[in-house]
Amino acid sequence: MRRQFRDTITDLAGHDEKIILLFGDISVYLFNEFKARYPDRFYNIGICENTIISIGAGLSSQGFFPFIHTITPFITERSFEYIKLDLCYNQFGGNILSCGASFDYAWDGATHHSYTDLAILRLLPNIEIIQPGSGKELDILLRSQYNNGKTSYFRLSDHPHNIDIPVRFGKGVVLKDSGSKITVMTAGPILGNVEEASKDLNVNLVYFHTIKPIDKDLIRRFKNTEIVVIHDAFGLYEAVCEVGNLSVSYYGMTDGFCSSYGTVHDARKKLGLDIGSIRKKVKDKIKKFSKS
Repeated sequence: MRRQFRDTITDLAGHDEKIILLFGDISVYLFNEFKARYPDRFYNIGICENTIISIGAGLSSQGFFPFIHTITPFITERSFEYIKLDLCYNQFGGNILSCGASFDYAWDGATHHSYTDLAILRLLPNIEIIQPGSGKELDILLRSQYNNGKTSYFRLSDHPHNIDIPVRFGKGVVLKDSGSKITVMTAGPILGNVEEASKDLNVNLVYFHTIKPIDKDLIRRFKNTEIVVIHDAFGLYEAVCEVGNLSVSYYGMTDGFCSSYGTVHDARKKLGLDIGSIRKKVKDKIKKFSKS
């Protein structure tokens, strides 16, 4: 998705001189062409994430459209108060684009894992939370939201799914409506595993790329079904539960650290978010529900 970010923003910058890029010493070389074209609109601030947020807020106050980019836990968990006060409280627009979501950097251990960002940021007023699952989704959502005066958080991943989905900000997508009494809801790149695991099972499948504002009307459409939220982070389940009066359960992160090392696929397998484990969980839910 970072390459899509580069391509989209390079195109947008050719038409909008108010676009400024602020990087935290990550993905810098990927943007060499942008830097060569617009040397006064690209700044590698270094490993000082709180400062990057404050600079972005200052640029926004002067009418610019800042794009802030670095590794997920550093720009979200570490900089939460700065996002809260400098951007959201002041109602300054700005775009935060992270990389290394959930376990993309599984080999670097807990310091680089990030699965709370969606949950904590969605609590802030005046913020949009976007988790694109593919390059196409990122391209469409970035173009539609970058200059709308809101603080917008885009959670990028280096492991997108390859499913072609219609995209409109704030609107979820029904990928399968089989009339089942069980509805699986998911978001972001993990859709690839969820879709493969459940494609021949008698369940409805609903996908979200926007976590805030969540598409409550779509959730209500399935309020009379047993909803299972499958996600590799916190945040989506909490957003779904805001609708109220639902029968909903969560399958994904546990109340514990992922202490092993390896690839994102290793981490997902350990958490039971590989295709086989998801399939077993959904089949167990179908079996349990059919007996009730």
